[in-house]
Amino acid sequence: MVKNMDNKKITIKDVAKKSGVSVSTVSRILNGYEQNFTPRTVRRVLKARDELSYEPDYFARRMIMKESKTIGVLIPDITNPFFSELIRGIENILYKENFITMLCNADLDQEKEDTYLRELTRRGVDGFIIASSAISNESINATLKANGHPFIVLDQKKAEGISDAIITDDYTGGQLAAQHLKELGHEQIAIAMPKNAPANIQKRLSGVRSIYGEEQIDLVDAELSKTGGRAAVPAVLKTTATAIFAINDEIALGLYLGLSEAGKKIPADYSVIGYDNIDMCEYMVPQLTTIAQPIFELGQITAKMLLERIENPSKDWEERMLPVNLIERFSTAHLN
Repeated sequence: MVKNMDNKKITIKDVAKKSGVSVSTVSRILNGYEQNFTPRTVRRVLKARDELSYEPDYFARRMIMKESKTIGVLIPDITNPFFSELIRGIENILYKENFITMLCNADLDQEKEDTYLRELTRRGVDGFIIASSAISNESINATLKANGHPFIVLDQKKAEGISDAIITDDYTGGQLAAQHLKELGHEQIAIAMPKNAPANIQKRLSGVRSIYGEEQIDLVDAELSKTGGRAAVPAVLKTTATAIFAINDEIALGLYLGLSEAGKKIPADYSVIGYDNIDMCEYMVPQLTTIAQPIFELGQITAKMLLERIENPSKDWEERMLPVNLIERFSTAHLN
């Protein structure tokens, strides 16, 4: 609602009166259902809206239409370029469908994520996209599923049959990384990853183990960040590894700095392969070999699947898997 020159609030009733149609007709036309009415009726309603400078009251809309045209998106770390690109894909679809993206960055804080989940529910968003493993399925069941709220999980979060989900082929991604290093002659490798890694990263590790034996792998604890990668370098140097698999590109960025500070060169001293294919990979020196995920497409499909769930709440749960592929650049080389 807005106010005119007489300080009177302009309501949807005013638009209906001026255009000569019912309030419900105005509501449906202004909410994207123009195809259900004649072009003449649509033109009259839009003209009345513009002449009155009417803007919808979204709180009233929520009460009447039972929808807010907003989607809550929970991510663990907005500083990670992977999630920035993911959000671009999600927003690309939601914007076209006249939905607003309400982004919540949890900073890898479980308590913060649980708070966001409750607050988004209280504020009446139409659906939820959950891209973090920290939110437990118990919380999801209690807060979302029990109340019939549409949601979808992706990336780090394991669906476990309780929701729609979209994932990428992490197991094959780990295999591709390991096979590449194996073909280059590296018999001992280090894997930089968190000790208590989420399910998708554990699958990458399983993929590596299908190529390398346990005695050929040194697991090095590293947080999923540039800082984590840099801090992991001293532990890497204590191993006999000649190659490093950074479980995401952020860790690889940190490894680059840490290895440089230790006087080591890539790939002369260590071959390094990452995971995700964020845009920074091409700007690093040397350019980073990595496993590419279709990040933007992942976001797009996630948004489409959630909108389908909102339209059809009773349809069967769906899980989709997207492929990954090896992007070979200059951070890996044959072992001399």
